[in-house]
This record gives sequence, structure tokens and C-alpha cells, in this order.
Amino acid sequence: MGLGSTSAYDVFALPLPEKPLISRIGIAAANRPSAGSPKARSRGMRSAGNTHVLTGIGDDCAVLRVPAGHELLATTDFSLEGVHFRREWHPPESVGHRSLARGLSDIAAMGGEPFAAFLSLALARSLPQAWVDHFMKGLLDLARQFGVTLAGGDTAQSPSGVLADIVVLGSAPKGKAVLRSGARPGDRIYVTGALGGSAAALNLLFSKRKKLPSKRFSAHFFPMPRIQQGRVLRTKNIPSSMIDISDGLSTDLNHLCEESGIGAEIWAEAIPRALVGGPPKPVALDLALHGGEDYELLFTARPRRRVPSKISGVPVTCIGEITRRKQVSLIDQAGARSPLEPGGWEHFRHQ
Repeated sequence: MGLGSTSAYDVFALPLPEKPLISRIGIAAANRPSAGSPKARSRGMRSAGNTHVLTGIGDDCAVLRVPAGHELLATTDFSLEGVHFRREWHPPESVGHRSLARGLSDIAAMGGEPFAAFLSLALARSLPQAWVDHFMKGLLDLARQFGVTLAGGDTAQSPSGVLADIVVLGSAPKGKAVLRSGARPGDRIYVTGALGGSAAALNLLFSKRKKLPSKRFSAHFFPMPRIQQGRVLRTKNIPSSMIDISDGLSTDLNHLCEESGIGAEIWAEAIPRALVGGPPKPVALDLALHGGEDYELLFTARPRRRVPSKISGVPVTCIGEITRRKQVSLIDQAGARSPLEPGGWEHFRHQ
């Protein structure tokens, strides 16, 4: 796994003390030899191949370089045991992957290029070190897919449960980051991929109260941030506004409309619904509208702008239109209109 040698801590379900735990994480993050080797010490936890991270784990601060002509993008997200995941349902690799995917998806929604992440991790004293190792493997495997270096963070003892707070940094060419506030009446509304797959898996977890095969429900356990799709959209100057779908289509569309000062009409029949089960069937419309944790891109484009039907192999679907009237509406197959209220996740509203 690249996280150091097996020790008594792996066997007896005890997390490593803070200093060796940080060293273990740093070794894995830098993908380098053990911390005691001269080669490792001379490299100073510098990440090979990432020119944006000059110095990472091991100093008081990371030393970073923003590319010339670019602006810095920064985002942060919590992942809390019992809120975002349950250890009895979610494998540790999935928890690590999902924790980072949330921030990467925010960078994708700005059309940005991620380059560094910072992890603050609070762990219960009784947590097995093996769980931590697998968590880090899931996080770092995803980070390496997108050239992201784990450049620092913190560790602490939690009174109970696991808490992961991740900061992701990226960049976009000056003045080119795609915002939520650029939509105008007449713009078409698009979404990447399919919606509702993660929520469908979560429904099954709650109904069955047991683990699901993570490979069959990858949209939930291992969602893939649309970094490449966001980059292509930005470089081709296609979106007038963009947001990622983390809290549900209904909620995130309302966020976009609020920032742009407009309304929207969504065509129910056009919404691409994820296929789940065996044989695969489309998820219920309600899950596609309100489910959340899809991490797809929701964007608008001027009516004359040519939008490809696929970007890097991921389908792109037109699902509606921006309106002057500041209301979000759902139009069914018969043409009947109804208000589309935010029905996705909202902290402190859901109990």
C-alpha cells in the first residue's frame, strides 16, 4: 500500500501516535522511501512531478507556486462520520476517495486545475491503523489521478468518530474561472453524466441496513469529479455559469439562479437518470432531482453556443432553459408546470 511497514498497531487496532502517523502519511503522500533514509530526508517531503508544490509535509507551512497568469482557487469540505459516511457501510478507501472528491468537484465547477490538498484528520483512539491506511490509499489514489499533491494538514484525537477536513487548491487563468453568476435569460441548461445513482445506493443502504458491493454502486462509493470536463468547457468558453451537483439538482440549480438573479425551467423528461439494479433501471425522478452527491457539472450556455453531446466520454444533456421570472419550475411530459423547490441536502434543516 506504500504506507510503511506493518506494525503492532495494525494488528491490535490502535492508531499510531501523532508523530509516526504524520510521518507515515507524508511518506505515502510523497510516494517516497521511508522517512529515515537519506534520500527521503534530502527531498524534504517535496512531491516529484508537481511544480506547484515546492515544499510539502514536514515544514511549518507548505511552499506553493501559482502558475504565471493564473488565479488561485481554494475550497474546503468536511467529511463527518455519521453524517457523510458510516464505517459499517463505507469501506475506508471509499471514505478517503469521497472526502477528496468533494473538493475536486468544486475545482471542476470553476473550470480549474487542482494541484494541492491539505488534510486535517481527527481519529478516535480505538480506530484501527489499518483503517487509516486504507482511507489514505483511497484519498491518494484519487489525488494521483489528477496530479494533486497532499501538501500538509493536521491530526488530532477525536472523542468519537472520524472527522476529515480537506482543503483543495487549484488555479484558473486570470479572469477565466467560471462562476455561478453569469447565467442570462434564454441560456440553455446542461448537465454532465446521469443523476440519482448515489442517492439510489444510499436508499438501499438505509433500507437493507447492510453493505452494498462498492463496484456495482461506484457513483456513490467512488464518484469521479469532472475535472477534465470542466477544463474543456472553460477552455472552449462554453459555460456562462457553472456549479457542481453535490446537494442535489433542485438545490444546486436554485443556488445558481440566486447568484445569477434569474429563474429556470427544467424539462422532467430530459433529465438523465442513472441506471441501477439488475437488470438496470432508471432511478426515480425524485432521486435525480433531489438526491445529491452526484458530483456532475450543471452549467448554462448561450442559446447559440454549440455544446458537444459528449466531453471526454461523458454525456452532456440539455435539460432546460433560463428565464427572466425568478422562479425555478419543473415541466412534466404533458406540459404542466410546478415549482421546483430545493429538496436536496441542507445542513441543520435535515435531522
